[in-house]
Amino acid sequence: MAPSTAAGVHLSPRQAERRLAILRAATSLAARGGYEAVQMREVAEGAQVALGTLYRYFPSKVHLLVAVMEAQLRRLREEVRRRPPAGDGPAERVAAALAQAFHALQGEPRLAEAMVRALSFADRSVGREVDAVASLTSEIVLEAAGLAEPPTAEQQAALRVIGHTWHASLLAWLSGRSSLAEVRADLRTAARLLTPPD
Repeated sequence: MAPSTAAGVHLSPRQAERRLAILRAATSLAARGGYEAVQMREVAEGAQVALGTLYRYFPSKVHLLVAVMEAQLRRLREEVRRRPPAGDGPAERVAAALAQAFHALQGEPRLAEAMVRALSFADRSVGREVDAVASLTSEIVLEAAGLAEPPTAEQQAALRVIGHTWHASLLAWLSGRSSLAEVRADLRTAARLLTPPD
């Protein structure tokens, strides 16, 4: 099956390779200098594509950096699938998986800042990309929780709350307002909504 974008556009192998090169160039710039360092002309040069080509793939820097976040979450999802987190129950496993993501971002704080700022700036034109990020976050939570059945309506609501908590916790951590221990506690509390007491 051909690779596709968040908008559902199918890519040829060459297009997929070009898109990956663009994402790598943007990731490298963001990791070195944060949001402001990601200039579209420099991304195009780093990916060795024409500036017009870059804009055909990503209409703005916000589109591009939200797509970078999507790529990072895809990697985390695969990691969770390969090495399921340990824990006494779904809430503990979800908190462990999302804390693992925070640990990874600790080594790349400027990249984390760039992705979160882009997500915060996203308007309706970036809706499909933002939806892809939200969907991947839910998939990661479900994989980590190890729930056997499809999510109930209540669990779907819990997934949304966990996603919002993850984003807010990431913002608080990046701004120095929350420690990693506090982030873990907040995620664990939100994750308990997946399996409320009888």
